[in-house]
Formats: sequence, structure tokens, C-alpha cells
Amino acid sequence: MQEPLYLTLDQGGQSTRAVLFDPSGTAVARGRVAVGQSCPDATAVEQDAEELAESLQAAIAQVLGAVGTEARLRIAAAGLATQRSSTVCWDTRTGAALSPVLSWQDRRASALMPAYEDRAPLIAKRTGLRLSPHYGAPKMRWCLDHLPAVKAAFKAGHLAMGPLASFLAFRTLTPRALVVDPANAARTLLWGRERQDWDPELLDVFGISWETLPTCMPTCHPFGAVPAGGAFVPLTILTGDQAAALYCEGVPRTDTIYINIGTGAFLQRPLERGPTDPGRLLWSAATRGAGQDLDVLEGTVNGAGAALAWGSEVLAYPGLAGDCDRLLADRDPRPLFLNAVGGLGSPYWRPDAPVRFEGDGTRAAKAAAIIESVVFLMQENIEALCAAAGPCAALVVTGGLAASDGLCQALADVSGVMVHRPAEYEATARGLAFLAAGCPGDWPAGAGSVFHATANEPLRERRERWRALMPASVDG
Repeated sequence: MQEPLYLTLDQGGQSTRAVLFDPSGTAVARGRVAVGQSCPDATAVEQDAEELAESLQAAIAQVLGAVGTEARLRIAAAGLATQRSSTVCWDTRTGAALSPVLSWQDRRASALMPAYEDRAPLIAKRTGLRLSPHYGAPKMRWCLDHLPAVKAAFKAGHLAMGPLASFLAFRTLTPRALVVDPANAARTLLWGRERQDWDPELLDVFGISWETLPTCMPTCHPFGAVPAGGAFVPLTILTGDQAAALYCEGVPRTDTIYINIGTGAFLQRPLERGPTDPGRLLWSAATRGAGQDLDVLEGTVNGAGAALAWGSEVLAYPGLAGDCDRLLADRDPRPLFLNAVGGLGSPYWRPDAPVRFEGDGTRAAKAAAIIESVVFLMQENIEALCAAAGPCAALVVTGGLAASDGLCQALADVSGVMVHRPAEYEATARGLAFLAAGCPGDWPAGAGSVFHATANEPLRERRERWRALMPASVDG
């Protein structure tokens, strides 16, 4: 009997990817479709919902076109992961989008936040998250208040709102299904961690109707079928990109911090059950119904790849992200970069903190300072995660920026912890494949690369000076 294959679909900020894996976790075919992103103003970051839906179909067609008919017939299951906190509204009759996709980076609902400040303790207790315009509920409220098509659909009774995952599932599955998983639902500020479902009191806080929301399902569930080259592949996994990335090398370890470094950097410490009070970190539901349920403590760095993109524009340094190793190896004196690109995430939580350099230097030195600031912000979160959950034995890094040896070595040097970079750079896709395959016990981890801490005193000294400057930066 021929071995089964697993189709993984990963919708990200810059592209939509489809990867076909065999039971050993080896990618046998890949498809990728670039997608656009626009910033209408200083707080808005959005994508075209119709473009994302079409890109998913195009990526599937690419990966199927790379294999023969016999291989297509062996696809046993599929998984879909999307950017958490990205939110969209659509028409349940036609599936047509009624709003852009408000990216997880989008902060256009910031002006609404004062109205909810008195309920912030309730929101934190019920969700494990902080009140923030980055999450789904404020974005849904903004759409209801500002977009005529959304208002009209709500009045007529055919409005759906929710995470991007729900919209893409609705547009892709046969038959159509209005569903959501825990990892994405938990990023709306409407999903109660104790209820494991929409919380009526939180719905009331934001004025969101239950009838407009998708039905909450476990991570592993028979969601429907994905049309794939004349066949229909069961979609059995629906989740968030960061949650899937945890499973790249199998069941996550509770003594390890997993860091996915893309547009933002997301640091996750797996726990069998998260703490009642996550402090200045976040609690997230990772998976439900896919083996043992998993929670994570999470730290967020908004300005990772986004900060490098900012630097490329401001410093007129195209290709900065691809030049990380050379820039970090340069010994020229460099300034410090107070990185609040996209707003300061954990453990500071200042969406309006200023972005600035402390000191001067060449264009290359400033670019290196931006890269270092990403490492320094990650270290702030590593220390917070270890304080909350105990020392960690290793850091596992994935995502686009993890391709930089220099960045991985700097992280090891600053943290004093061994850094492991898996061989498969498509961490979200490979994690989806592991889950879709039923969490096999013999899933190979692969060799990857290991970075051990060295005595890099100049880097540690710059980090201490940077850290001393942060309180003043946070206070404006």
C-alpha cells in the first residue's frame, strides 16, 4: 500500500503556502503565492480578503501540479493555519468579503480602547489576554461602527465575523462551514478560557452578537472537505500559525521556549495548563482534541521582520533582512535602537511608544542595531517566561529571520541558552502535517543547527545599556 500524504495550508502576511508532506515529515512538493498588504494610515494594516481566498486555491493548484495523479490520490488529510488576530467580515449567503482583512498588526481600533478600560480586569481574567486593539473584538466593533456593508448585513441577518481562519474555511470547504478553532477564537477577546466557547459577558462588553460568530470546534475535527484537483481532501486540522509551529518536531516540550520569528516574533512556553494570571505575558490555547490539550504562556515582539522592513525604508537599505549575518559580524561602533515598531508588546505593552536610535553610526551600524534590538526584545520575554514557568533547557527558533546564523548566535549569547533551529524552515506547515497525521510517535525531529552560547561581552554590554534606556522610552 502506498504511504499517505498530508496537505498543509499556511496563510501568512507575505504569502500563502501549500506543502505536501509524507509520513516521515519530509516535504515532497511546495506551492507559494505572494499576497499584498497595505497600510492606509499609521495604525491600519490590511489585506484583500478576496485575494487571500484566491491565493489559497492557487497554492493548492501549484502543489498538486508538482505531483502526479497517483500522489494526489494518496492525500489523506489536510490542515489549515492562519495568522491569529487577523479579522474579517463576510456575507453568509455568498461568502463575499464585506471588509478587508484587518491584520494582526492593525491598531485602527485604538480610539475605542478607553471605553473598555473599566472592563480590562474582567477581559484578562476570562481570556488570559490584555485589552488591545490588536485582537479581534475591537476590530469587529470597528467594522460594525464604520463599514456600511457590515452594518447592512448585520441588520439583514446574514453577517459573519471572526478570525481569518473562519473566512478561509467558509470559502474553501465543501460543504460550507462556519467554524473556528480554539487558537484563533482565543485571540478575539470573546472566547472564555474556562467556558472553551464564546463568553456571553464578553460579547456584551463589545456589543457582538453570538449569531454573527463561527461555531467553536476542537483543533482536530472533521471540518469538511477541501477540493483538490478533482478530489476532496478531509480538512481535519484548523489552527493558528504559531500554534501549529509548536509541533514542527513533534509534541512540544514543556522545558523549551519555541520562538517563531517572522513579521513579529512570538515566544511560546508550552504548559499542560496555563496559570490563572499570566502577569505581563499572555495565555493562549494552543490545541484541543489533538492528543493532550496544550496551553502556552506567550510573549510578543511586534517589531521583528516589521522592524527590519521599517529600517530598509528609513535607512534606504533594501534587502536589510537578507544581510543580517554580515551586518551583525561588522565590528564598527553601532548605536542602540529603541524598537517600538508596531507598538511595544510584552512585557512593556505600550502601543504608542516612540521609535528612535540612541547614538549615531553609519547606515550599516544602524541596520545592525535594529537587528540586535529584535534579539534584545526576545530576551526580555525569555526572562519573563522563565520567571513564570522555571528555567528552560533550550530555545527552538523557526520562521524567516531564523535563517540568519548571526541572529541565532546572538540570541544564544545573550540568553546563555542553547538555540536549536530545525532543518525544516516551514515550521507551521510541518507542524500541521504532524497534527494531520494523528501525532505519530515516530515523527522524526531532524538534525537542524545548534548554536551554543559564547562569551560575547560587547553584545551583553550593549544589551544592558539598551535595557537601561527602555523605561524612559516606554514612558515617552
